[in-house]
Amino acid sequence: MAATFKHFDLQLIEPSFDSKLTDLVIELDHLRKKELKGTTPPVVFFQLKDLFHMLESLGSARIEGNRTTLAEVIENRLEGSSSADEKMREIFNMEKAMDFIDENIKTFRLDRAFICELHRLTVKDLTPPPKGEGDNTPGVYRKKNVDIAGSNHKPPEYLQVNDYMDELIAFINRTDLPKYDLIKTAGAHHRFVWIHPFVNGNGRTVRLFTYALLVKQGFHVDTGRILNPTSVFCSDRKKYYDYLAEADSGEDKSMASWCEYVLSGLKQEIEKIDRLTEYNFLKKEIIIPAINHAREREIITDAESKILRKTAELGVMQAADIGEFFPKKAAAEISRQIARLKKRKMLQPEKEGSRKYVIRFDNNYLLRGIIKSLDEKGFLPIKD
Repeated sequence: MAATFKHFDLQLIEPSFDSKLTDLVIELDHLRKKELKGTTPPVVFFQLKDLFHMLESLGSARIEGNRTTLAEVIENRLEGSSSADEKMREIFNMEKAMDFIDENIKTFRLDRAFICELHRLTVKDLTPPPKGEGDNTPGVYRKKNVDIAGSNHKPPEYLQVNDYMDELIAFINRTDLPKYDLIKTAGAHHRFVWIHPFVNGNGRTVRLFTYALLVKQGFHVDTGRILNPTSVFCSDRKKYYDYLAEADSGEDKSMASWCEYVLSGLKQEIEKIDRLTEYNFLKKEIIIPAINHAREREIITDAESKILRKTAELGVMQAADIGEFFPKKAAAEISRQIARLKKRKMLQPEKEGSRKYVIRFDNNYLLRGIIKSLDEKGFLPIKD
C-alpha cells in the first residue's frame, strides 16, 4: 500500500473521567508535584544523572538502527576516546544536546530556534544519508518532500512544514490547564514525527524535544529527579512504531491509545528511577555490589575495597572513619590511600576543598560493576 498524506487537526485529547488515561494523568501529576527528599549525596546523584544521559542517548540512537552496544559505549567513555567512529559520535551528540537542554530550558522558549538547535546538535559532524545519520542542512527545516521508511503515512509537502511546525510550537506554548501538560507532550511527540520537519534525524530530535517538554513541565533535576523517557520507546521498538502508526489516523481513540502508551511508560520509568534517590537502596543494591564485582576480579585491592565499602556505607567519609583498617600505620598511610583513590577517580571531595569524600564510579574500576548492578535490578531497557 502506497504511503498517503492525511491531514487532521492538532487538538487536545479529552479523556473520560473513568478512563485509564485520566488515572495516568492524575498519578503523573502527583509525581511531578511530589517533593523528593532524596538521601543520595548530590555529587553521587549527578554521576547517576550523567550515566542516564548516556543511556538515554544510546537508546535513542538504537531505535534508529545504531547497533553500538552498551559495552562499547562504556569502553569508549572509559578510554576517554574522541573516536572518529560515526556511530559513537551520534550517541555523544545526543548527550551534548541533553546537556544543552538542561543548561538552557529555564531561560529559553521552546520555539523554532530551540528545536532547530536540537537538530543541529544531533546531526553535527555526521555523514548525510545514504551513508550516514547526518543531514546536509543541519538545523534547517527540509526543503524537499520525504518518506518515512516502513510507514503508510506520507509527511506533508515541504511547503507546508513551516505552517505545521508553527502550529505545533503554538500548541505546546499556549496556556492550558496543567492537567493537560502530559497529554500535550505525548500529542506533540506524535505530531512532530507526523510532520517530519527535517530531512534526517527527526526521530532523535523528537525524543530530545520530548525530554525538553518534560523538564519544562517540572520533571527536572532541580527536584532531585532523573529522567530517561526514551526507555519507554527503546525497550520495544516495534511497539513504539506500531502506536505511532495507529495514531496517524488522527482518530480520538487512536490518539488516546498513543497518549496512554506514552504516559504509562513514563510513570513506570519515573517511579523506577526515583528509587535511586534513596541512598539506602542505591548503596545496597547498586554501589556495594559494584565494589564487590571489582574486588572479585582483582580490579581493586583489598584495602581499596574496604575503604570504598566504608565510604558507600556512610555516604560521606573522612579520614578518621577508615582508621580501623590501618591500626598499626601512621596517618600518613591513610592520607596516601585516600590520595591514591582520588587519583584513580574512585573518591572525590564532597565539595571543593573539603576533606570529606564520596564515592565516584565513572571510572575504569567501578563503572562496569555499576552497569551490571543497574541491569540486574531492571534499570536498563537496553540489551546488547
